[in-house]
Amino acid sequence: MQDQKTIQLPDINQRIANRLSSLRAERGMSLDVLATKSNVSRSMISLIERGESSPTAVVLDKLSFGLGVTLASFFEEPQPDANPLVRRDEQLLWIDPQSGYRRRNISPPHFRSSIQLVEVEFPAGVRVSYAAGLREVGIHQQIWVLDGSLEIILGDVHHHLESGDCLAMDENNAIVYQNSSKHPVRYVVAINTASL
Repeated sequence: MQDQKTIQLPDINQRIANRLSSLRAERGMSLDVLATKSNVSRSMISLIERGESSPTAVVLDKLSFGLGVTLASFFEEPQPDANPLVRRDEQLLWIDPQSGYRRRNISPPHFRSSIQLVEVEFPAGVRVSYAAGLREVGIHQQIWVLDGSLEIILGDVHHHLESGDCLAMDENNAIVYQNSSKHPVRYVVAINTASL
């Protein structure tokens, strides 16, 4: 699926760099402390903050775990005067440099809400493992498959989702997303951030 308007990756990398630096500063964390909490090297965090590295989804997940935020937090910062409406051609699109999966923030940017919606296009034959570990506060989310089939492995529990299926889960364990089919899968993730 081609987009009429796509924000270029360097802009996304700079946005991630700025947010990572800001989130770390808000929590009073040094590079060393975040490196220890996230299991991401100090040098990698520094490269990301300088906009010199394109972080993968797995690295962003580890950093979000270390900071106690959602992965979506790296793409926008809530603002009091944010517009509650966002048109599709204005929605932020990010492509994971490792797996090629496409992540679109559906929710209005910068708008303070306890719900975040994300659309994902996951290529055929791709597997992404998020193994950050047990979070202090579980983040509840639901995965709704729009097209295709998706496998989600939560610890030892394996779920096979088809078009129209919806899985509710807490993001407090290792999670594997896998598309074993020969076709891409498209799904929506609804994330409840009220506990953060």
